[in-house]
Amino acid sequence: MPDVKSLQLPKELLIIGAAVKSGIFEQLKNRALTLSKLSVATGTNKRALWIVVEALVSMGYLEHENERLKLTQDCYAVLFNKESPIYLGSSFMHTYNLLPRWLELPDVLRTGKPASKQEGYEEQKKFIEAMSHYAREDAEAIAEYCLQGLSAEAEVLDVGGGPLTNARAFARKGATVTILDLPEVIDMMKPELDPELPVSMVKGDFTDKLPEGPFDLAYLGHVCHIYGEKENRKLFRDVAGKLKEGAMIIINDFIRGTGAEPDIFAVNMLVNTESGGTWTFEQYKTWLEDAGFTVFPYAVVGDSQLIKALKQT
Repeated sequence: MPDVKSLQLPKELLIIGAAVKSGIFEQLKNRALTLSKLSVATGTNKRALWIVVEALVSMGYLEHENERLKLTQDCYAVLFNKESPIYLGSSFMHTYNLLPRWLELPDVLRTGKPASKQEGYEEQKKFIEAMSHYAREDAEAIAEYCLQGLSAEAEVLDVGGGPLTNARAFARKGATVTILDLPEVIDMMKPELDPELPVSMVKGDFTDKLPEGPFDLAYLGHVCHIYGEKENRKLFRDVAGKLKEGAMIIINDFIRGTGAEPDIFAVNMLVNTESGGTWTFEQYKTWLEDAGFTVFPYAVVGDSQLIKALKQT
């Protein structure tokens, strides 16, 4: 049944996103300010700021303290307290940044080409932050599942693992991890890497080539939906060439045919990529078998769907 409640403007996201981009929360992070001083600090129109601020107060993000404005405790916990169970940081800004592209969907339907908006540094940074944040909940359980049956010091290739969340989880369980990601992602995230963990970061594009290995496990976390059949077939063949005999490949991605979410996410890929989408288990199985793998039934770990395959000897 259609969810007609979804057919509403995402007002809260739009207001909060604008407040983040305007620097309202950042200016109030460690101090309370009058409306006039906040207007000067953020370079905003005082009347427009007052209207938005009052909405933020009504939604529980800001509160009045005499003549000044300050963050509520919940707002601080959501945006700035990394130890809080409700912490999001600015990971939700990835969704905010996607909105202009989704508004081009009628043109995408007409042309079959992705939306025209290009991703800048700040947008990419919010994307990486979102991927890192949303992977946290399942990361430990995924690492446990992936490393079952492997040696205590398994060599893991984390394809597209720049957000670091899964690599950290693998490393904490004893694995040595090699991350392959785009140069700009590596440059952005390398300062976040704990030098005590056995994790190395390699700049590259997995559609071109992979690190030499050989590896006991290749983990492909949410990369297969970026491309279509041709690119994924090549990727699986390339991965097979970098694995030890009897090693594993594990794909963490949406599986079409398992509910509405993979179908809806495919529209996001339509808007944002040339050939991306979501694929059925049978498609993955065929591509993997053709690359020399034996495929197991997919597993559900937390909110993640994992496809495991063994390199044939």
